Order: sequence, then C-alpha cells, then structure tokens
Amino acid sequence: MAVVPLTGWALHAIALHKQLAVTRRDPLTGLLRRDAYTARAREILARHGDTTAVVLIDADHFKQINDTMGHSAGDTVLATFGARLTTWAGPHAAVGRLGGDEFAAVLDLPAEHRLHRLTHLIRILHTPVTLDNGRTIDVAASVGAATPDILQTRDLTALQRAADAALYQGKHSGRAILAKPHHATVPSINGRRVGRPGTAVSRRASPSGCQAA
Repeated sequence: MAVVPLTGWALHAIALHKQLAVTRRDPLTGLLRRDAYTARAREILARHGDTTAVVLIDADHFKQINDTMGHSAGDTVLATFGARLTTWAGPHAAVGRLGGDEFAAVLDLPAEHRLHRLTHLIRILHTPVTLDNGRTIDVAASVGAATPDILQTRDLTALQRAADAALYQGKHSGRAILAKPHHATVPSINGRRVGRPGTAVSRRASPSGCQAA
C-alpha cells in the first residue's frame, strides 16, 4: 500500500519539474529565458573566470523580414538562429533569448580560440534560412563579445554592456567585434547602450569574419 502514494508523489514531482523547465525556456526558440539565462551565465563566469566570453547577437533587418514576409517567416528565422547558436555554443553554455531578436551566449572560450570561433558564428548566422514553404531567405546578424581578461571584471552586467556597445560599433558590418575597455564606458540605461533600438547604419551585412576592435 505504501507504494501507491510514493508513486503518486513521484509523478507529481516529475510534472512539477517539467512545468518548471517550460517556464525557464522560451517557447519559440527553446532557449533560456532571461532569468534562467542570467543565473546560468553567472555560474559559468564564476567557474571559468577569464576564459569566459559573453556574446550578444542581434538579427539584422528583422523588422523587414516580418513586414515583407510575415510573422511566420520571422518566427522561423528566430527559431533557426536559436538552434544555430545552441549548436555553436555547445551543451555547457548559457544560451538565452533576451527578447525580440536579441540573443546571448556565455561560454568557456579561451583566448586562443576566440577569433576563430566568433568568425565561425558570423558565418553560420549569415547562412540563408529555409522556410516551411521551401523558400530560402538571406539573413544576417550583428555580434559583440566581451571577456573578463580584457575588461578586468567578471560582472555579467558590465560584460553585457560592453558586448552590446561592441555589437553596435560593428552593426551591419558582417564582423564580430571583441570589446575593449573603452566599450565599457559607453553611456547606458539599465545596462544597455543608449539609443539601442535604432542605428543610423543601414547597409547590408556581408560576412567577412571577426575584428578585435
């Protein structure tokens, strides 16, 4: 008789675990939501320290995709970016969707591999996306990265702010920009670059690798 309530509690615990997992994940991309991403990112920074990289990603021209091809196409692009970023970052990384077309990844990325890995990320994010109807569309993304060894901090907010500033320095350039100390001094509101929603640069991205600016 004792087995029945034990089994019931076990099933209840499994159901609660699944429910919690769902609340931690973005339903469209499967990536971590902001709070879950932040907690995991801080764990990685504490464990790996100076070999950690904080990487921010914006989908370029995303509003144009939604406006001209519909929100279903936009959703496909976001889900594809999420899958590509997850594969690139690996199973031990913190990969999150911060909102809209903004993504982040925090991972162990030693200095000797940074430029190669960031160049590879640019390449895969500029690979055309195939929609459900079989049509392919060109896509692009802007990438900024920040590391504790260069910025002399392991604070996630400070690293994200610098990565955000680096991203916008290279917006639509087709290059990943690695933040330097001056990027950490860019004025911000709630940890994001002032004027972040817009940019004066509108030329199309052409993938050409990574730049340590």
